Amino acid sequence: MEVIKIKEEEFEEKVLKSDKRVLVDFYADWCGPCKMLGPVIEEIAKEVDDVSFVKINVDNAENIARSYGVMSIPALFLFENGEVIKNDVGFKSIDELKEFIER
Repeated sequence: MEVIKIKEEEFEEKVLKSDKRVLVDFYADWCGPCKMLGPVIEEIAKEVDDVSFVKINVDNAENIARSYGVMSIPALFLFENGEVIKNDVGFKSIDELKEFIER
């Protein structure tokens, strides 16, 4: 799978209506830990087929970030059937991220 960057208006279709679980990475271009997490997510996305990977820039999607209470970034939210089933904040190693997305 590839990691896709989406805009605020794509959130409902790509995340809430997805038939797969979706890992959403709330990030910003100026955020150091977000830049470190990007390659980790890219690596996991190559290995995992049953999860979609989405990045949302909080500076361009303030309404969505606010609606999910994103106060610190990177913020990771795992969605299933349109509902948040897990969330966490901060950098994750490959192993930590794999554990986060496992059922």
